[in-house]
Amino acid sequence: MCQEKLVQEAVDTLLDNGIRGQPMRDGHNKVYKSFSDVIEGKEGRFRETLLGKRVDYSGGSVIVVRPSLSLHRCGLPREVAIELFQTFVVCGLIRQHLVSNIGVDKRKIREKELVVWKILQDVMQGHPVLLNRAPTLHRLGIQAFQPILVEGRAICLHPLVCKGFNADFDGDQMDVHVPLSLEAQAEARLLMFSHMNLLSPAIGDPISVPTQDMLIGLYILTGGSRREVRLGSVAYVMAGILLTATWLNWEKL
Repeated sequence: MCQEKLVQEAVDTLLDNGIRGQPMRDGHNKVYKSFSDVIEGKEGRFRETLLGKRVDYSGGSVIVVRPSLSLHRCGLPREVAIELFQTFVVCGLIRQHLVSNIGVDKRKIREKELVVWKILQDVMQGHPVLLNRAPTLHRLGIQAFQPILVEGRAICLHPLVCKGFNADFDGDQMDVHVPLSLEAQAEARLLMFSHMNLLSPAIGDPISVPTQDMLIGLYILTGGSRREVRLGSVAYVMAGILLTATWLNWEKL
């Protein structure tokens, strides 16, 4: 009977360690990893290996706000951009007869010479990129942007495009993909650019509306006395948010 109990405990530990209370540990006080630990969770076998797919010409980073950007532009860090467009930069260097072989070409890229950044900027002007934030639950969860080079290691976005991604700037990560074929690039330019997707595909309401810090700023801007508010600023605010669902304190104007 005692042997049967030990066998049952061993089987339970193998299938789901901790189902009987305290999990079993080895001689180094490390918890045994069971089958359920291998399968479940974000890093489990299903979500990490079977459902997740690693693709070329893709990357990811944390997003930060950049209000000076246009709606259809995003800022890519130099380290990310040079890896995404490395093949195109290599072709550009060879086409301009600046290098004699791929080995010298890659050395120039590793040393990040000035000519590399010039060619990279030219390449990026003709290639839109796709940004998405997991989980991509509806059509606006992945949109196209025109990339520009920025300093730092974070992807920069205009704050008005965040609602489509259900994103904010508290540490969210987004993925970037480079469409390669002409058909994919044409689809990105004609259908997926963020400034072409201003309405919700489900209910038709505006999707690019002020949120979070912008709402507070608009309330402060329009909530003071007549002397504290400049009419030019108020006119600009009225023109920008007249079609949105933003409540303003107009009584004190």
